[in-house]
Amino acid sequence: MATVDPSTGAELDFYPYMTSKDVDRIIGAAFASRWGRSSVEDRIAAIRRLGDILAARRDALATLITLEMGKPVRQARAEIDKCVLACRYYAAELREILEPETFDVDGDTAIVRVVPLGVVFAILPWNYPWWQVIRAMLPAIAAGDTVVLKHAESVTGNALAVQEVFQTAFGADVLQTVVVDGATASDIIDDPRIAAVTFTGSDRVGSIVGARAGAALKKCVLELGGSDPFIVLADADVPAAAAAAVRSRFLNNGQSCIAAKRILVHRDVRDAFVDALVPHVHELRVGDPAEDTTDIGPLARRDLRDSLRRQRDRALAAGGRVLAETDAPEPGPGAWFSPSIIEVDERDSILLTDETFGPLGALTTGADDDELLAIANSSRYGLSSSLWSTDDAHAAAVSAGIHAGAVFVNTISATDPRLPTGGVKASGYGRELGRWGVHELANLQALRVHA
Repeated sequence: MATVDPSTGAELDFYPYMTSKDVDRIIGAAFASRWGRSSVEDRIAAIRRLGDILAARRDALATLITLEMGKPVRQARAEIDKCVLACRYYAAELREILEPETFDVDGDTAIVRVVPLGVVFAILPWNYPWWQVIRAMLPAIAAGDTVVLKHAESVTGNALAVQEVFQTAFGADVLQTVVVDGATASDIIDDPRIAAVTFTGSDRVGSIVGARAGAALKKCVLELGGSDPFIVLADADVPAAAAAAVRSRFLNNGQSCIAAKRILVHRDVRDAFVDALVPHVHELRVGDPAEDTTDIGPLARRDLRDSLRRQRDRALAAGGRVLAETDAPEPGPGAWFSPSIIEVDERDSILLTDETFGPLGALTTGADDDELLAIANSSRYGLSSSLWSTDDAHAAAVSAGIHAGAVFVNTISATDPRLPTGGVKASGYGRELGRWGVHELANLQALRVHA
């Protein structure tokens, strides 16, 4: 396989696929690892070491992220900073998270303890090459599991760097990368040494992974697509909401599962909201992602750009109107796309029914809270959401009706090491991060000792 600089289309490096013997050796080493028998103190020390390594290599790792997937380098550095924050959190909290719970059950002593499942096979995407690994797999490693990682092909350089950093912190067998194609990855799920599977990506592929894991009766965590609603109520702080909508929609070149993809505005404040939103879109700086002043770089791949163009064209052909747009460099061999917000009236617009993964947002209006909620919940996805109101009681009442794994009031959706993250409906199942992420990929074993 070849990795490509999405800014220029230039090939960066070539990587041979691993042989079946290589894969067998890697899974065998993960299965035979003694990490699951390590002490809590040893795990905490290793996690703290991982955070120190990431902090020390921050700039070099950020440069690699930018090179392979086009993330603006300021945001790439922020990605590594967030990974360090997660390491600090688990180093501080792991002892309490793993502490067995003791109960009295009819005079008997009952204990619930956190026991490793074994080897977790992780199939992870390219949009946050380091945070996706930390978010999904650091809790599992903290529980005592080992990891075989199949990262996205377009960030293979990052995948191998992930392996090297983890091996420096934890030892040789705790996290290993396999460089394989999709068919081989699917076969790995069936390997009897694999205890659980986690996948982050599209709902289409997620359903395949989930079915394969289910057929093998293996625990599976799926963090899939999102078409998150950004709901602006009539009593919202409109300028603040407009600025936040632009930040949320266009962060990471618009390539985030929890971005504000559908901006749903109460009809009474539509004009004021649009007036506040448009200047923020026009102020976006699009260009070389290696420059500190850049807000938006290219999409990660040209096929992603082409798919987004088709969605844009269909929305406009069906009556959509461009509210704001900022010019991007001429496409050429790079994967460039002009950041845009399009207003749509039709409830079946492709921008409302499908996930848009890139710098293209949809805006539509509703007459009241009930209509805004109905639009928000009409999506097959249910990952996260953002709700804007200056009345806490009003926000609480409306937020209770949102069908999503998370609701953020007067702030944009964001993952946090201290909180669970995950979705409902076609956005998947299972939770990552916090104590919930540790327990999700562990055996919560009950022990009852008769008095």
